[in-house]
Amino acid sequence: MTRNGGPRERMRRYGVSMLSDEELLAAVLGTGTRQVPVRAAASALLGRARGSLRTLRRTPPSGLADVPGVGWAKASRIVAALELGRRAESEAIPPRPRIRGPEDVATLMAPELADLTQEEFHVLVLNARHEVTCRRMLTRGILDASLIHPREVFRLAVQESAAALILAHNHPSGDPSPSPEDRVVTRQMAEAGRTLGIPVLDHVVLAGDAWVSLMAGGSAEGGEV
Repeated sequence: MTRNGGPRERMRRYGVSMLSDEELLAAVLGTGTRQVPVRAAASALLGRARGSLRTLRRTPPSGLADVPGVGWAKASRIVAALELGRRAESEAIPPRPRIRGPEDVATLMAPELADLTQEEFHVLVLNARHEVTCRRMLTRGILDASLIHPREVFRLAVQESAAALILAHNHPSGDPSPSPEDRVVTRQMAEAGRTLGIPVLDHVVLAGDAWVSLMAGGSAEGGEV
């Protein structure tokens, strides 16, 4: 263990990107042996691969297992972790939905919200191109400004590096007309967004095939999905 803590503690405190290759390998190994500490085993693995993760990935499990402090079980973990990384890199990235107006929000969220029997409040996180990078349900039940705090909404926004946000929720009654509470929530979130520099572009209410935007053109406008 280093002065600043072991690999797992450093990962928790600083994030995985701050760990060295040796520390990441040590985190995968988990533990060392009485004779070989985990960091020494990780260092020996990198030495076997001449410091190259690509070379390490091409090394058969038997070539990893005979490194002091590793063994077959830990070699299997390393092979599995490296294979997961390879598959993640080769996985096709699906196109992100792009929001150009409330119609796009309604089309995106209707399959999820339109026919629910309970209200759900969702947040869409947008990048600078207004592409949806994250969708998250924050509450389920009656929409209440006392239960939906800007802190929860904008904690997500900051975590996901949002350029802007869109809010969406449903009305199980079948009537998408905004309630006074809907307008209070929208106003609170918009004010918080202005303060933090993360604008709330819209709040769309869905009910069955109909929807209403609380911000389109400065007043509510409706349409069908």
